Amino acid sequence: MNLLLHGYWRSTASYRVRIGLALKGVDHASATHDLRLGRQAEAAYRALAPQGLVPALETDLGVVTQSLAILEWLEETCPTPPLLPGDAHGRAIVRSMAALVACDIHPLNNLRVLQVLRDELALAQPQLDAWIARWIGDGFAALEPLITRHGGAFAYGDQPGLADCLIVPQVYSAQRFKVDLSPYPRLVAAASAAAALPAFAAAHPARQPDADPA
Repeated sequence: MNLLLHGYWRSTASYRVRIGLALKGVDHASATHDLRLGRQAEAAYRALAPQGLVPALETDLGVVTQSLAILEWLEETCPTPPLLPGDAHGRAIVRSMAALVACDIHPLNNLRVLQVLRDELALAQPQLDAWIARWIGDGFAALEPLITRHGGAFAYGDQPGLADCLIVPQVYSAQRFKVDLSPYPRLVAAASAAAALPAFAAAHPARQPDADPA
């Protein structure tokens, strides 16, 4: 199957999907859309992804949007190696970890929200930093006991999976905004173990062709 991933180097949602593709060894081409310049809002891209957000994955059967839906699609179409545990309870726990990032942390800190806070509500950078730290901190505080309870070498057990695909990019974002991660040692340890794997390293924003060297 021919796959084309639309993304942006520093988009954590795109980063998640790159990790999933790399973990499963799935070949794909890439198309980049500079979010800083609003390229994701151009008509040609909106014809593919009407919400005008990245990532979007073009497949032979059509376009899949939303990073979690793309990762679930990958899991169903390319089941080896698995991103989810073999039992229903384990899958529910991992999905809850992933949703905690995708639904409760990331939406409050993505570019379009920060632009509204900055441009329409006139928040200064210290206020923006406090906003970012608050919501990342709330989410990580909920993830920490889950990883303590269910984690091994990684966020869930001893194999990298769906939860790691989301947690590693969110830790990258937290570090970028200088969020204090010292209260979350198990989360940081799991993310560091995953980030050291070749698939995660290859998906890192700095390794992407559209990465800003500055």
